[in-house]
Amino acid sequence: MCPCENGIAPPPADNSEMVQVPLNGSAAHSVPTNGVNGHANGHTNGAANGSAPQARPVNPYAPRASDFLSNVSNFSIIESTLREGEQFANAFFDTKTKIAIAKALDAFGVEYIELTSPAASEQSRRDCEEICKLGLKAKILTHIRCHMDDARIAVETGVDGVDVVIGTSSFLREFSHGKDMAYITKTAIEVINYVKSKGIEVRFSSEDSFRSDLVDLLSIYQTVDRIGVNRVGIADTVGCANPRQVYDLVRTLRGVVSCDIEVHLHNDTGMAIANAYCALEAGATHIDTSVLGIGERVGITPLGGLVACLYAANPEYVKAKYNLPMLREIENLVAEAVEVNVPFMNPITGYCAFTHKAGIHAKAILNNPSTYEILKPEDFGLTRYVSIGHRLTGWNAVKSRVEQLGLTLTDEEVKDVTAKIKELADVRTQSMDDVDTLLRVYHSGIQSGELAVGQKEALDRLLIKHREGSVTRSSSPSPTRA
Repeated sequence: MCPCENGIAPPPADNSEMVQVPLNGSAAHSVPTNGVNGHANGHTNGAANGSAPQARPVNPYAPRASDFLSNVSNFSIIESTLREGEQFANAFFDTKTKIAIAKALDAFGVEYIELTSPAASEQSRRDCEEICKLGLKAKILTHIRCHMDDARIAVETGVDGVDVVIGTSSFLREFSHGKDMAYITKTAIEVINYVKSKGIEVRFSSEDSFRSDLVDLLSIYQTVDRIGVNRVGIADTVGCANPRQVYDLVRTLRGVVSCDIEVHLHNDTGMAIANAYCALEAGATHIDTSVLGIGERVGITPLGGLVACLYAANPEYVKAKYNLPMLREIENLVAEAVEVNVPFMNPITGYCAFTHKAGIHAKAILNNPSTYEILKPEDFGLTRYVSIGHRLTGWNAVKSRVEQLGLTLTDEEVKDVTAKIKELADVRTQSMDDVDTLLRVYHSGIQSGELAVGQKEALDRLLIKHREGSVTRSSSPSPTRA
């Protein structure tokens, strides 16, 4: 768990602080527990047969009642594919593509869409104006340098808000813009007051926050908070922070500002999703994401990965908040636009995200999907798949496929044909068509009396006969019309 302010981890929460998860939709009676992992210690009264009723499983990922600062179930997403994503090495979004992505993100339900600064180029300015005219439900933001020239251009495009940023670390102050903290503070006040005068939202963010001096950071954040900024932003610009550092900084900042807190987290060390979650636990309110995590270098917190993480904590909240079945469409759209494939290990939409292979996994999944799935594929418009054409397969998974095909085999017969699948899979993985053919040939042999359990040679003959018949049929000429 995340550390307290004094650096000592809080005591484990009791089960009353956890969200209970019904098993297979049943409303099983819960019993008081004080054992490890929610198991009851001792005996309980009320069971007619003297055995204790089982407690409902608890969700270990759910927010705890004691996390009074946590916004894991009260957050907004600032979707930055059309800003940070444009900094991805492969990215080039024309106006048509930008509009398609913006509409898809809006249909998904993100609260904010962030666009490239209109000061970047003339086309960027025109694109910003076009997207602002779409009438989307999401608020449209643009991201600018802490400079009055950029601010004047931005507010004329029709955006709902302006995200202001300037580097505060010694690295960036020396080697990027060359300004000291006094200049940064003075300019930030000027730009923020100007944007506020136009009646739109304004966020002020430091850049390279985790390599900036803490006193400098808190001082400038308090200053902009006092003049009425909507949000302050923390940026892990080089992806160097770990979850504990993120939690500590956000929690410290939460104690000195009253405005909202946004975090922008790069993924150079693979920590972006974990860091985003810890930021919300510490009191952050807004998370920057991009589709597939695309952005500068290896990008930022991926939209899909963050959604998966937050769904695990509170499925009902996330389902009510976002149009989850849209996620796959959005990722395919962006992947095509930047000419990459959706990664196989991508949360939710990776091609094997809901594929189960090992025999003991498959058996449990067929009995109750929650045994090996924290995410429900149907909530994302997807389906699970049990892979059976391999040497690790189990007979329970094969039995399920037999039933799907409408075949009738005893358990002993299913175990026998499973052994044949494993034998063939030791040579090469069997496709589903291969498995289905084997099951049908086996079933036909059993029904005709040509085959019995344990007759391996007879099964081999039937398979050879089937293959030869398939070749003959495929090579026969098609009948011609007169």
